[in-house]
Amino acid sequence: MTTAASAQPGSPESSALPEWDLSDLYPGLGSAEVAADLARADAECRAFADAWRGKLAEVAAGADAGRQFAAAVRQYEALEELLGRLISYAGLVYAGDNSDPARAKFFGDIQQHVTDASSHLLFFELELNRLDDALIDAALADPALVHWRPWFTDIRKERPYQLDDRLEQLFLEKSVTGRAGWNRLFNETISALRFEVGGRELTLEPTLNLLLEPDEASRKAAADALAATFRDNLRTFTLITNVLAKDKEIADRWRGFKDVADSRHLANRVEREVVEALVSSVRAAYPRLSHRYYALKARWFGKDALDHWDRNAPLPEVEQRSYSWPEARSTVLGAYRAFSPELAGIAGRFFENNWIDAPIRAGKAPGAFSHPTVPSVHPYVLMNYLGKPRDVMTLAHELGHGVHQVLAAPNGPLMAPTPLTLAETASVFGEMLTFKAILKATPDRAQRKALIAAKVEDMLNTVVRQIAFYTFERKIHEARRDGELTAEEIGRFWLEVQSESLGTAIRLGPGYETFWTYIGHFVHAPFYVYAYAFGDCLVNSLYAVYERAPDGFAERYHDLLAAGGTKHHSELLKPFGLDARDPAFWQTGLGMIERLIGELEALEA
Repeated sequence: MTTAASAQPGSPESSALPEWDLSDLYPGLGSAEVAADLARADAECRAFADAWRGKLAEVAAGADAGRQFAAAVRQYEALEELLGRLISYAGLVYAGDNSDPARAKFFGDIQQHVTDASSHLLFFELELNRLDDALIDAALADPALVHWRPWFTDIRKERPYQLDDRLEQLFLEKSVTGRAGWNRLFNETISALRFEVGGRELTLEPTLNLLLEPDEASRKAAADALAATFRDNLRTFTLITNVLAKDKEIADRWRGFKDVADSRHLANRVEREVVEALVSSVRAAYPRLSHRYYALKARWFGKDALDHWDRNAPLPEVEQRSYSWPEARSTVLGAYRAFSPELAGIAGRFFENNWIDAPIRAGKAPGAFSHPTVPSVHPYVLMNYLGKPRDVMTLAHELGHGVHQVLAAPNGPLMAPTPLTLAETASVFGEMLTFKAILKATPDRAQRKALIAAKVEDMLNTVVRQIAFYTFERKIHEARRDGELTAEEIGRFWLEVQSESLGTAIRLGPGYETFWTYIGHFVHAPFYVYAYAFGDCLVNSLYAVYERAPDGFAERYHDLLAAGGTKHHSELLKPFGLDARDPAFWQTGLGMIERLIGELEALEA
């Protein structure tokens, strides 16, 4: 299904943009299939609990432990798939229009049903983790169970932070009225915001897009409109931030996490010292990366410093190309195909089968994502396409996620999900392939300069900006332990980290102190953001290996993606000769950004 009528001003005027077809999940909100699966989920989750609760220790001690555990895990995995299908469908329907009361109610009702059904499964991992390691190891020696060994290894890492069954059930059931409820309030508040620019009322995405316009007056007007609306809603966003930070502090304290980000590191299966090495390396590189680049860009604009609305502005006197949807499609698929026809074939299915939702609509979730749904179906991509070069890179990015999710799916519902630190690998690599392909096809010196500058800015936004976000989140969560934060305090933290990361060549004017309000990652996934920097540096290092020795690289890369969540990052990177624990690893990734800035400086000469 496609539509053009729903696009807002500034949308591509070429062919209609695709909207996704969710019928591979369910025919519709009120369908009999949804009702049947809700009933089946409740009944089968209860039956699973009746069959296995309180009996796992007896199973582990038996002579046939491996085979019985395999049967239990197989049932558990099937239930996770069923629940995942329901909540994925509800989430995608809701993302299509957060402002529609019927969709919001449907999402809330499904979320409640899934939470209630999941409460009957909660015992399983908790009870497994109370078993002695020797008993688990003996069971895992059985060929019937060996497939799930990585899953057992992962859940054992959660053992020190588990609570007793009743407390875990309370945490789960109250999540609907706790964190999930505040997440929903944030989503619906963001979707309802309107920004008055030049006599027009715009939603968030088109307003943010104006910051990429060649005309400075348009950029300033957009920045002023963003600040005005954010300021009008500061009370709500400040309350959401305070409540969620306190909610996380309570959970961390009860579970025994020491550092504010330790729960994220555990979920990402990455060691705290590896993240700290990444963060310290990036922060130390600010002067030679972002500070250096923005000083260069200010000179291009004939200024001592750029105002914050100029940070992502296109270069002056260089015509900015607009991409129709067919052009974006052919550009990205062509870049993928040159690297790997197999990966291009998988990416092509997203276009052929309506797995992408591209137009801007009132109420639609801002930004972009690729949702893996469940292994038995396929991922879906959401984006807000406006035809800018950055939109083409976003398409390449999300298709990278999608390809990764398709390749990892055969591992099954328990082991297909990839830790966030590795989940950004395919997406950022897809961007790099697309950038290199476009650059190769661009002989004009001015256009090449603009392309390289845009790529540098994307990399700075992925590495420097995300580490600044991580630093900001740390300040918020650490300070919240001492009491509620005012909007002024949060704004001051925001300006501190942005000033440190951007340098003196970016002037942070009045109103910019409110720009933290719309960053959804702070609300939906605390400390997610460093995964972008991890992924970008990882991809830069991977791409350097690819350029040095392309033979056999695509096959090894395919294996990395297909592994899903079955292997630790150290094991996945070993075939490429890379080690994230080595400080030189991060310097290799950051060095690619430095070299591109050097190329821009050379073009000045």
